[in-house]
Amino acid sequence: MNYNYRDMKRILASVIALVLISGYNVFSQNKQTEEKIQAARIALITERLSLTPEQAEKFWPLYNEFSQKRKELREEYNAEKGKLNMETATEEQKRALLNFGLKLKERNLTLERTYSDRMLSIISSDQILSLTKAEEDFRKMVLQQIQKRRQQQQDRRNQFRDRANDRQQQRRNN
Repeated sequence: MNYNYRDMKRILASVIALVLISGYNVFSQNKQTEEKIQAARIALITERLSLTPEQAEKFWPLYNEFSQKRKELREEYNAEKGKLNMETATEEQKRALLNFGLKLKERNLTLERTYSDRMLSIISSDQILSLTKAEEDFRKMVLQQIQKRRQQQQDRRNQFRDRANDRQQQRRNN
């Protein structure tokens, strides 16, 4: 691997440009990606539940409130779990975390009951049952998209590496 100064300069410039472009894209795409995911979720659930415009107008604020409270419960558990180093935690600390998690599940169940009752004043029981399936299907779709993108990124990295190796081999042969 004998690189001259000019080659090293080109490689360094390429790496810097790649890092800057990637960083900018990741930052700007995060918000766009979140918005796209939210729009897709709304579209899927609205379609699966066959919400009328009147139902949608009342349903979405309530559903968003419910989703936010569920998210807060998950974050609460993750915060407690984050305080604990599982490798060094005592049995007592692990049991306390387990009990905390169970209490949060009870709170989540109470939350589901409360919001199901409130949603029944807006949508039918069939629609509420369809909501659970739609949420599950949407999660699966998002996970599949994430896996697909990761695979595409890995494929691109492999192609880039292969091209770089080919160029190196050509330089050695010349």
